[in-house]
Amino acid sequence: MGKEKFHINIVVIGHVDSGKSTTTGHLIYKCGGIDKRTIEKFEKEAQEMGKGSFKYAWVLGKLKAERERGITIDIALWKFETSKYYVTIIDAPGHRDFIKNMITGIGTVPVGRVETGVIKPGMVVTFAPQGISTEVKSVEMHHESLPEALPGDNVGFNVKNISVKDIRRGSVASDSKNDPAKESKSFTAQGIVELIPTKPMCVEAFTDYAPLGRFAVRDMRQTVAVGVIKSVEKTDGGGKVTKSAQKVGATGGKKK
Repeated sequence: MGKEKFHINIVVIGHVDSGKSTTTGHLIYKCGGIDKRTIEKFEKEAQEMGKGSFKYAWVLGKLKAERERGITIDIALWKFETSKYYVTIIDAPGHRDFIKNMITGIGTVPVGRVETGVIKPGMVVTFAPQGISTEVKSVEMHHESLPEALPGDNVGFNVKNISVKDIRRGSVASDSKNDPAKESKSFTAQGIVELIPTKPMCVEAFTDYAPLGRFAVRDMRQTVAVGVIKSVEKTDGGGKVTKSAQKVGATGGKKK
């Protein structure tokens, strides 16, 4: 399977007739994923149907209806290896009538991408947030059995005694014996939000003037958010200058 090589996942998306299948097929041919004889065969078939320019698109267009209509109906997946990389490439349908044929979450066999660690047969995994633990019977990629799957691999794995109704799209599988994923009751997060005051106020970026760079948001007599100010967009505000200030030539003062 070329596991010592770097794994690249490629998905080609776009509007119908934008050249997705042709680009994908050409890339596969140039990278050595298909031989010249097969391309010549597709070229001959395409010319017989009056669609000579479709030879590369037909690399992944296996359905007869796709070849006759010149559009991708089903999801098309191809795998090949180069001298340095192991490549998985997907040509997705661009016609709105066939979007339902694209990859759609979890089926009877959980399918997903390995983000960290490994998954292999015999492991006990826990699905979160459901909290269901079960044994992995087998792991497959492109219908080929794997001894283990590594980060970046898109795999399907068979599990014991779990119905498709027990888990859903977005579930997280993790090693039951090594910090398993769990349901989150609450969480504290950090984000950046643009705030527009409803009344005039003076604040500064925390890095420039720390005392004026903090804020708190209150609602219903409770503090619901706190933070520091990253940047400020200022305005003159049309303020007036007193006569005494005009005499000394001052237009403002230092912040204290």
